[in-house]
Order: sequence, then structure tokens, then C-alpha cells
Amino acid sequence: MQGKISKKADVAFSSLLSRQDYLVVQGNDLAKAFGNLSAFEHQVLDYCFSFVTQDSKAEDEYSVEAIDLIHHLGLNSSGFNYERIAKAFKALNEKTALYFHTESDGIPGILMTQLFSHIKFFKNGHVTFQFSQDAAPYVFDLRSNYYSFKLSELSRVKSKYSLIMLKLIEANQMGNQNPITIKGTLEDWQGWFLGADRRWPAGRFMQKAIDVAIDELYQKMGLVFTVTTLKHKRSVVGYVIDVTKPEENRKIKKVIRATEIQTPDDLSSGNYLQ
Repeated sequence: MQGKISKKADVAFSSLLSRQDYLVVQGNDLAKAFGNLSAFEHQVLDYCFSFVTQDSKAEDEYSVEAIDLIHHLGLNSSGFNYERIAKAFKALNEKTALYFHTESDGIPGILMTQLFSHIKFFKNGHVTFQFSQDAAPYVFDLRSNYYSFKLSELSRVKSKYSLIMLKLIEANQMGNQNPITIKGTLEDWQGWFLGADRRWPAGRFMQKAIDVAIDELYQKMGLVFTVTTLKHKRSVVGYVIDVTKPEENRKIKKVIRATEIQTPDDLSSGNYLQ
């Protein structure tokens, strides 16, 4: 029967939903979806996003010369760097799976697709690419409504974690809001920064990921961070980070607070992550 959902299928669907592959529901979610990319791959992806304009259409194919990308990234035109560019595009093709909500006859499902429809890399360094029909509207939404950092600013940032933090800042900004608040469980934050396959103890994650981003973005962009660590008993269960842009900052790099919550459920049901 078409409208009937078997118990086995429902269990399989729930299992798929529980995986750490990021489920995209709006354009700003796309900014959080690729924690598995390296810093260099993020820079190449940002360069691809920069081609999107107000007049872009889903069927548009974009062209770039590898030498222009090499110069943009401040590299020399050696064979090694051409190879790095080629490998980065290969990684973007392989590591940008996307998952969207879908529905048929009232039955919920997941659409499994890719960010790119195709990427063509030619021997002379000419590259063409096209975003997939399913992903393109989210790319356009992200580019027009959220991204405000210039490519020249992004190219100065070297750490993968700093680039991800910048995207989280933009994804959570509402108009001219300052400061900008980013909220998430520990699992959310690790998914954004580390991708699906890695998890670190909370102390290491703060030191090796969040602090690295905070230090670089303060030094290079003057961003100031207030970090509130949410704890249940002695365990870290989430973070709320407020980011103040340079026009209103007080030249303080990082403010640290800790908040005790009563139960893990308070993390989502209380005011902490709402």
C-alpha cells in the first residue's frame, strides 16, 4: 500500500536522520555543512561561491582559471600548486554530499544529493563547475543573504577553524545585529568544525579548534568573542558564543563564562539554545 510505512523502513529512516551528515533546511545551514573540508578546500569553495551573483540561475556553469585561483591564494605558479588546486576540486566533488528534507504523498523522506552537479578540470588549468539543481537555491540564498566577508578578507585567514567560525558568524547574523550569537550543543559544534567522522574531548576541542579560530580572527579582523560554556554536572554539553564585530568591540579577545544547567534536556528545552 502506497501510504503505508513499514516499521523496518521507519527504523532505517530514523537511523539515517541520526547520522552526522548535515541536513540542510535553509541557505545559512549550508555554511555549517562542510566541517570535513580542509582549510585549503574551504578557500577553494569560497572562491567558487564568489561567482554567484543576483542574476545567477540554477543552470549556470561557471569558469575559472587555476592560475587566477593560485594567485588569489598567494601561491606561486608551480606544478605542485596546480596539483593542489586539482586535488582540492577533487575533494570538493567527493566531500560535499548534501541531505535535504523531501516528501511524497505525505510521507517524509531525505533527498541525498551533492553540492556540485559537475566539475571539469582541463589539462591547461581551465576549470568549469556547476552547482546541482537541488543545491543551487541554497547556494544563492547563502551568497545573497548571509555572506558579507570579501574574498580578500577570507584569503587572509589560514586556519580551517577560523574559516568555519566566519561562516557560522554569517549564518547566524540577522541584519545589522551586533553582537552575533552562535548556539549549539557540543555535538553541534564538533559536527560543524570536525565533520562527521571525528570527535574530541571537550577540552581538546576548545583548545585546538575554537581557541585557534578566536585567536586568528581577533588578530586579523578584530572580532571579540564571549564564550559561555554550558555544563551539566562536570560535563560540557554545549557553547553559546557571542561575537562582536570591530566597530563595537573593546579590544578584548575572549571573555569566558560557564553556566550550569540542571539536566541535559535543558540544553534544548530551556533558553540556552533558543
